[in-house]
Amino acid sequence: MRAAVLEEFGKPLSVREVPAPVLGTGEVLVDVVAAGVLPYAAEVFRGERNYALTLPVVPGAGAIGRVRETGPDATRLRPGDWVLCDPVIRSRDDALTPDITLQGLSARGDGGLLLQRHFGHGAYAEQVLVPTENAIPLGPIDPADAGRWTALALCLVPYGGLLAAGLRPGETVLVSGATGNFGSAGVAVALAMGAACVVAPGRDEAALADLDRRFGSRVRTVRLTGEDDTGRLRDAAPGPVDVVLDLLPPSASTAPVRAAAMAVRERGRVVLMGGVGMLGGEDLALPYPWLMRNSVTVRGQWLHPRTANTSMIALARSGLLDLDLFTVAEFGLDDIAGALDHAASGRTRFALTVVRP
Repeated sequence: MRAAVLEEFGKPLSVREVPAPVLGTGEVLVDVVAAGVLPYAAEVFRGERNYALTLPVVPGAGAIGRVRETGPDATRLRPGDWVLCDPVIRSRDDALTPDITLQGLSARGDGGLLLQRHFGHGAYAEQVLVPTENAIPLGPIDPADAGRWTALALCLVPYGGLLAAGLRPGETVLVSGATGNFGSAGVAVALAMGAACVVAPGRDEAALADLDRRFGSRVRTVRLTGEDDTGRLRDAAPGPVDVVLDLLPPSASTAPVRAAAMAVRERGRVVLMGGVGMLGGEDLALPYPWLMRNSVTVRGQWLHPRTANTSMIALARSGLLDLDLFTVAEFGLDDIAGALDHAASGRTRFALTVVRP
C-alpha cells in the first residue's frame, strides 16, 4: 500500500509503497478515507516538539474510514462499516494505569513506546490497523463528507477535558486558549454539552470577533491585556465561573493560564490540557491558600476516555455539535507536503486540513 513515511526528524515525508498491515485477533483493518492534519504536525515532524515517536513511522493521528476486515473477536463490525479510528491506544494488561500511545504522533513513557512497536503507524496511508475497540461505528455518512467528520478527532480533546470537569448543563465555562485550534473547538463543544455561557479570552481581536459572530450572546469574549485579566474574566461572566478548561499551546506563558484558573468560583473545577511548559519555561504557580480555602479542584487531563467517542458522535449526529462550523481543505496523499504547509498556515479556528489517501 502507499503511505507517507517519516524517515528522520527534519526531513520531508516520503510517499512510497510500504507493506500492508497484517490483521490479528483483537484488531480491525480500515481503509482510510480521510485523515486530519494537525496545525503543529510539521513541528512534530521537524523534531521541535520532542514527541516520543519511533522512526521510521507512518504519521497521522486518527482517521475516518471503512472497515476492510475484522479479527475473529469482533461481533458487530462488518466490512464496509464507516468508523472513526481513535488514535488513543491503551495497553490491555493494566486496567488501572494503562500505557498509552497516540498512534502516528506520540507516546507516554516507555510503555507507550512499547505499544508503538505494533500500533505505531498512523493514518497517512491507504490502510491503518487499530485495536478493535478503537474502531468506533459512525453509521452511514456521505463519502464526500468524510473530511468534515475528522472534526470529531479535534473536538474529542476538549470534550475529554469537559467530561473530566463534570460539566453540567447550565454552567459557565471559561476556555483558556479559545482563539486557537483546540480552544475554539472547545467553545463549540461546551455549548453543545449545554453550557449556559462560555467566556472566551484571547489577544487576537479578529478571532474574538469571529467567536462573537458565530455564537452570539452565549459567548462572552475578553481581550487579554496582562492587567487584571482575572478580574475582567470574572466580570465578563453572567455569574460565577464553574469550570476553567486550559488548552493553550506550548508557546504560551503561564500568565494567562493562571489568570484564567483564578477566575473560577469557590468549589469550581480547573482542568489543564494544554502544552504550556512542555518546551521549557516557568512552571504554573497557584496560591496554596486560595486553592485550599476555596476548595478549588485542579486536575490534568491527557486526551479523552474511550467511552467519549460514542457520545461525541451522538452530539454530532443530533446536531447539537454542528460540523458545518468547520471548513475543509483536502489534499491527496502525494501532496502531503502541501497539506502540512496548509495546516501550518495560521488559519486554525474551525478549519480542517485533511489528507485523502
